Amino acid sequence: MKVGLFVPCYIDQLYPDVGLATVNVLERFGMEVDFPATQTCCGQPMANTGCNDDARPLAQKFFKVFHLYDHVVCPSGSCVAMVRQHYTHYTHGNAEFESLTQRTFELCEFLADVLKVEKIHGTFSHRVGLHQSCHGLRELRLARSSETVGNSYSKVRQLLESIEAIKLSDLQRTDECCGFGGTFAINEESVSCMMGQDRVADHEQAGTEVLTAVDMSCLMHLDGFIRRQDKPIRVMHVAEIFDAALSSCSEADTVRSEDALTATERTS
Repeated sequence: MKVGLFVPCYIDQLYPDVGLATVNVLERFGMEVDFPATQTCCGQPMANTGCNDDARPLAQKFFKVFHLYDHVVCPSGSCVAMVRQHYTHYTHGNAEFESLTQRTFELCEFLADVLKVEKIHGTFSHRVGLHQSCHGLRELRLARSSETVGNSYSKVRQLLESIEAIKLSDLQRTDECCGFGGTFAINEESVSCMMGQDRVADHEQAGTEVLTAVDMSCLMHLDGFIRRQDKPIRVMHVAEIFDAALSSCSEADTVRSEDALTATERTS
């Protein structure tokens, strides 16, 4: 299966190791990963501020760059939510374009829903606190949000829990917003800061050693408070945790595992 890797702007510019970790994880599960160099922003910053006409050419560029791939995978819930939930403004009934939006996945949901991965092999001996970002939670439904009724689930937590020696923090408020929200952090700075401080305090009381999420934008916001207040918490994108765990065991143990083989066979 050939996968097109879609890397968010802020990861490309500020956190390239997250993109590299994503490639490592996908390749460990037998994917052929390609990074088209002509890709650019998904247009979310423009769309969020009501500038749909400015976002339209970026959506069209996305289609031109990625439409030939079997799947598109991105280490960002918010960027994937933009493509899957909001590109309908720009598809204009184009069946190929609409098909591409439904073949675009956040990394964890690609592993869980497409490859049917049930276990991330290897160890990660830390207490990890999971921040569930709003776009991944309420637009991609990576987990059940607390305001809804139904069976509890979390695709990200399920994958994290499969790693040996990991311990997950018990938060008092499991799915509260970090306060980033892109331009919200600029337009409502005081509220954004209070929300971010609340999230860090919750992780601190829970004994979190490593704070993780599917969105580096949320982690960037929270890491600012952690560093300024000299908190004993490290920030890692979930792809980096997966990569660290998988790197702790041999490649043969990962790729030749029953889980990986089953996943590949189901999608071939």
